[in-house]
Amino acid sequence: MQDLTRHLVIVGRVQGVGFRHAMTRRAASLELRGWVRNRLDGNVEALIQGTPDAVAAMIAWARHGPRTADVDRVEVEPDEGEFTAFEQRPTA
Repeated sequence: MQDLTRHLVIVGRVQGVGFRHAMTRRAASLELRGWVRNRLDGNVEALIQGTPDAVAAMIAWARHGPRTADVDRVEVEPDEGEFTAFEQRPTA
């Protein structure tokens, strides 16, 4: 089965609550590749790549995030790229 790549924008109170760190841990447990970063607009952005089941599980997790987050919505779009690991990137 071919891996999927999805671009996520997580909207809500998602900065300063450990969202990126928790997402990085969750990505490792799901064997996902890609990246996560804070955005200057106060949202969190991620690009995730892996099996369809793992990608779906991460999207479901992102809809609530860590217990300290307050997610309003998750915007999901198809994307592409090739990644070997999951990393936290600087704010952009």
